[in-house]
Amino acid sequence: MSTVLIIYCAVIYLLLQIFLFQISMATPDPTEETFFLCLSTHSLLDPPISQVTYFPSNPQYTSVLQSYIRNLRFASSATPKPLFIVTPTHVSHIQASIICCRIHGLEMRIRSGGHDYDGLSYISSVPFIILDMFNLRSVSVDVEDESAWVESGATLGEVYYWIAKQSMIHGYPAGVCPTVGVGGHLSGGGYGNMMRKHGLSVDNVLDAIIVDANGRVLDRESMGEDLFWAIRGGGGASFGVIVSWKIKLVQVPEIVTVFRVEKTLEQGASDIVYQWQNVADKIDDDLFIRVVIMPVIKKDRETIKAKFNALFLGNAERLVALMDEQFPELGLTAKNCEEMSWIESVLFWSNYPNGTSADVLLERNPQSEKYLKRKSDYVQKPISKPDLESIWKKIMELKKITFTFNPYGGKMSGIPESETPFPHRAGNAYKIQYAVSWKDESIETENYNLEMIRKLYDYMTPFVSKTPRCSYLNYRDVDLGVNEVGNESYEEASQWGIKYFKGNFDRLVEVKSRVDPGNFFRYEQSIPSLEASWKSSVEE
Repeated sequence: MSTVLIIYCAVIYLLLQIFLFQISMATPDPTEETFFLCLSTHSLLDPPISQVTYFPSNPQYTSVLQSYIRNLRFASSATPKPLFIVTPTHVSHIQASIICCRIHGLEMRIRSGGHDYDGLSYISSVPFIILDMFNLRSVSVDVEDESAWVESGATLGEVYYWIAKQSMIHGYPAGVCPTVGVGGHLSGGGYGNMMRKHGLSVDNVLDAIIVDANGRVLDRESMGEDLFWAIRGGGGASFGVIVSWKIKLVQVPEIVTVFRVEKTLEQGASDIVYQWQNVADKIDDDLFIRVVIMPVIKKDRETIKAKFNALFLGNAERLVALMDEQFPELGLTAKNCEEMSWIESVLFWSNYPNGTSADVLLERNPQSEKYLKRKSDYVQKPISKPDLESIWKKIMELKKITFTFNPYGGKMSGIPESETPFPHRAGNAYKIQYAVSWKDESIETENYNLEMIRKLYDYMTPFVSKTPRCSYLNYRDVDLGVNEVGNESYEEASQWGIKYFKGNFDRLVEVKSRVDPGNFFRYEQSIPSLEASWKSSVEE
C-alpha cells in the first residue's frame, strides 16, 4: 500500500475510535439526513459518497437493488429491503459505511455479484444496508509476474477477458459462469473446470486487501496469516469487506479441447455414468469431465439424459487416445472434439455459439434469471448401478430436478484439508449439485419445488458423505440451519458450520472471535464470535 493511503487509513482509524466511543451514548434517529451526514463525515469528499448512496426516495434505488438479484425468489415486494444501498468507488466509502452502521446499530450485507443461491448477501430479517461492490471491479494483470490484482466487484468473465487480453497462455482456475462476482466466489472457495489440474480459486490467491470491523485497511502482512487463511474459503463476509485479491495466474496450452456428448438411458447412460464414477477422479489431471443428469419428460416418452461436458488441457489427438484407453464406454471420437484457445473454451462452457466474441464476457447480467433452489452433496465411493437406476426413477417421479456431478481427484487430493477452510479434498470422488428452477412467482409453486428438491436430497442420504454430511459453502443452503441474527451461538452455527467446514470450523470461530469479537459482520450463516455469544447469553 502507498504511504499516502497508509496515513489516510490511520487518520480514519483514529476518527473511528472517537466515534465508536459515542455508540454507548443515546443514538439519534437514523433518518436519511442523519445517515448522509454520518457517511459524508467519514469518507473522502472526492468522489462524494452521496453520489453512490441510494435511499428509497432515490428514483434509482429499486433498479440498483434489483440489478444484482440473481434468484427471483428474493425480488418480490414481500422481501425485506435495505434502508439504503452504498455502491463504493473508494475504500473510504467502505470505511464510512462500517462506521455509520456501528454507530446506528445497523447490519451490513455485502454483495459482489448476487449469485448466492439463498440471497444472504442482500436480504435480512433485521434493519440493514447493502454494500454493493459492483463499482469496484478493476482487473490489473501482470503477465511477467503471472499474477493479477482483482477487485471484489469484478465478475469472473471480466477476469478471464482481461487475462486473455494480456496473454493467450495464461488463465485462472475459477467458475464457468461468467457473471459470478469475484468477492463471493473466492471467499467461499471457488472451483471450475481446471480444479483437477490447478486446485480451487483460493488455492491460487497470493494476497488480499480487507477492511475490518474497526475500519482498518489491511493486506496479507498486516492482517496476519490466520485471517488470510480464514477469508480463503471461510466466507469473507464473516470477517470484513474484502476490497481486492491478488491472484496467481496459471499457464494454459495454446490449444485446449472441449466436448459435449449426450446419452440417454436407451443409449446406455446408466452404464456410462457408473463407469464415469470409477474413472473421472483418477484420469489424467488435464481432463475434467462434468456430468449433468436431467429428466426428459414428454407425452410419449420418459427417460434420463446424461450430458458429458469436458475441458482437456491438450489437443484432441491426445484426448481421444486417453479416452480410448481409460474411458472407452463413452465412445468419444475425434468428431466429438473441438480444439480452441482457453478463452474460447470459457465461452463454450458458458453455452455461447462458436465464434462469439470474448467481449460478451464483459456483460454483467446473466442470459436469464430464474426462481431457483440449489443444494449440494459429496460422494466418496461409487454409487452402484442398481442404486443409480433407483435414483433415475426418483428424478423422473419428481420431474424437474437436475443433477450436476463434478469430479475431484488430481491436485484436489494433494492439498491437506486444513490448508484452507475448504476441507473437501482427498477421499471425495465427486460433488453433486441439485438444482430446481421455475418461472411462476406464486408461493404455491415455490413451496412445491422446494418440497421436491428436499425430497430428493433426503432420498440421497445413503449414497453421500456421512458424519458429517458435507455441503459446499458457495452453494449456500439455509435448509442446513441458520443463526438467529443478533443472537448467534456456537451451537447454533455448528449445525451448518461443520457441514461446510468439517474440522476447520473451530479454527474459523477462533479467528472470528479475535478479529471481530463484537460480531459486527454477521448474517444468517456467518461465523460466530465466542465473545459476542458469551455476552449475549449473560444479557439473557
